[in-house]
Amino acid sequence: MTDINNAVRAAILIHALPYIQLYRNKTMVVKYGGNAMINAELKAAVIEDLILMSCVGIRTVLVHGGGPEIENMLNALGKESRFVNGLRYTDEETMEVVQMVLCGKVNKDIIALVEQAGGRALGLCGIDGAMLGARQYKPQGEDIGLVGEIVSINTASLENLLDAGAMPVISSVAIGVGADAGKVFNVNADTAAAQIAAALHAEKLILMTDVRGVLKDVRDEDSLVKAATLDELEKLKAEGVISRGMIPKTDCCSLAIKAGVKKAHIIDGRLRHALLIELFTDEGIGTMITA
Repeated sequence: MTDINNAVRAAILIHALPYIQLYRNKTMVVKYGGNAMINAELKAAVIEDLILMSCVGIRTVLVHGGGPEIENMLNALGKESRFVNGLRYTDEETMEVVQMVLCGKVNKDIIALVEQAGGRALGLCGIDGAMLGARQYKPQGEDIGLVGEIVSINTASLENLLDAGAMPVISSVAIGVGADAGKVFNVNADTAAAQIAAALHAEKLILMTDVRGVLKDVRDEDSLVKAATLDELEKLKAEGVISRGMIPKTDCCSLAIKAGVKKAHIIDGRLRHALLIELFTDEGIGTMITA
């Protein structure tokens, strides 16, 4: 039995070899959030995936959110959350909590897990080195507080870390620029990941979420759209197949692809080792988007 198991393990490695060769020295940006971030077993699997990616020569950047942790802290402080068209209204007190939770606890918890598992990582937020410059975001002119729209990206610190073989772990907080200089903004982590991927001319953008990917029927997880072009995405959106929370995710993928990122993936972060399955197998597990 041991010989059979070892033969299977060897076959798996050989199967992955062409992908390892293809992706070596390429940059990939992974957005990490959802259930994979709060479930201990899934969290450990994601960290293992990221370290393996780095070990085989993939220049890996991790961008994370932390909505559940922010909500927990606000509740503990007796601060009621308010949402406007799905976006968290962020007053100054809420922004302090967002900055404390994302840049402090969540970011450093991820770094600790990476280091504990034998990886090399450095925690950053968009304020560091003015990495993410933003202005206040006012959808349809509506004031939703200190929510930012990214307008500039400085990749120098990211490039230095990647060149040194370390993985940047970035929390989605940005610094104000122009008329908003001196302010700190809460920015959408999916959008931040897409724009960072574009600025780094990444090979791939990978969004981890709580569904299998784009589904033709949201009630049927077996209706996965395994691959789509940008034109096909627009058609699916027009038909109402892509709706609600999947719209901003596919929009982020479109943004990255149009800016030169070769492929974008929406994958199910609820599955152990989802990153490795998507990257190193022929079938993958999520939705792959190309130009």
